[in-house]
Amino acid sequence: MAATPQQIDDFLAQTHVAVVGVSTDQSKFGWIVYQNLKRRGYQVFAVNPRYTECHGERCYPSVADLPIVPGLVVLVVPPAVSERLMPELAAAGVKRVWLQPGAESPAAIAAAEAAGLQVIHSACIMMA
Repeated sequence: MAATPQQIDDFLAQTHVAVVGVSTDQSKFGWIVYQNLKRRGYQVFAVNPRYTECHGERCYPSVADLPIVPGLVVLVVPPAVSERLMPELAAAGVKRVWLQPGAESPAAIAAAEAAGLQVIHSACIMMA
């Protein structure tokens, strides 16, 4: 089911956002989404277990390691990783997950819903 305008507005009204799948490669979508959200005024946390920093910015190994619970988590990872992360995100207190194109699959969407997460998929956050 497509996200409603009210749901998109609610997701975009969050001030603290975590981007899971941030890359040190500035041409990769994880870094582009991260930078786009920062330019739009969000407090953005980089999350990727492979890095401790990305271009001089701190990078956290998981959402559970963040200093606060973000109001929104944006996933820019393969669908199998998205699916695996849903219970962890719910356990960390996350309520909203945005699955970027390429991070979504029917199984990942079902896992988000099963974990009690609100989920947006089939839409790019940079176009919202």
